[in-house]
Amino acid sequence: MQYFVAAVEAGSFSAAGRQLNIPLPTISRKVADLEAHLKTQLLVRSTRKLALTEAGVNYLAACRSILDQVGEAESQAAGEYSIPRGVLTITAPVVFGRLYVVPIIIAFLAKFPEIGIYLTLSDHTLDIVDEHVDLAIRTGTLSDSALIATKVGEIRRVVCGSPAYFSAHGTPKTLDDLAKHMCITYTALASGMTWVFDPRDGKPSRGVRPICRLKINTAEAAIDAAIAGVGVTNVLSYQVVKPVSEGKLSIILRDFEPAPTPVHIVHARQALLPLKLRLFIDFAASRLRKSLDDDLAILS
Repeated sequence: MQYFVAAVEAGSFSAAGRQLNIPLPTISRKVADLEAHLKTQLLVRSTRKLALTEAGVNYLAACRSILDQVGEAESQAAGEYSIPRGVLTITAPVVFGRLYVVPIIIAFLAKFPEIGIYLTLSDHTLDIVDEHVDLAIRTGTLSDSALIATKVGEIRRVVCGSPAYFSAHGTPKTLDDLAKHMCITYTALASGMTWVFDPRDGKPSRGVRPICRLKINTAEAAIDAAIAGVGVTNVLSYQVVKPVSEGKLSIILRDFEPAPTPVHIVHARQALLPLKLRLFIDFAASRLRKSLDDDLAILS
């Protein structure tokens, strides 16, 4: 079953063999033996890739479930529920993960030498059940009520520019003022080219589509351009804590910022959490809360 799942996930017997450090003929023979035992074909083989048959699709799901149960049984037998050991699989957004999660993981690994961590940084929301992820750091409103969530703080969406730019061109005081300024946007922004604001004077939320002569595909590059004095940009608060604290950027239009975005640690519902997971949640939650609170204090 392990060889079959590995071959499907890797896309070929040779790739699975490299990942498992097992000769290709062994992988191929073991899967063939499995098909002979089941008296059905699980895979359609070609020179380039493997494709699942209908029976293979159903059997793959069953194999994953069975192997998970075997892994859990072995973890319990090895003391993973009473001794801090084993491997944790974690996912987090790319920039947030680099700035906040990686330092926490480094400290955690130093404290618990028998625990290993596999970290995936991605701005795409991974299904933690299907992808076999133990824990995820999520920014934004949670949609999956089946997950267990621990809120660790909030982040803001801010508009900022360099003091030199504002000195030369003036500081926007209202949303309409943005039309008079050079703006920088990045194409990965969830709302596209529209900047969304939520005025604190009770007026409804408003979308502004500024004139952006510079469009970049990452927030980091947009921030660099803003620091260089090209114009103003619209980013997440944690992305500009350092340049704001150093006086390289100034936040404007605070009274028009949308509601803060929550940050959660989430994991799948389980009857009993492995000790390694419980320890990491406690370890990370307190440190994330402090870091996010400290950052908001700097930006306030």
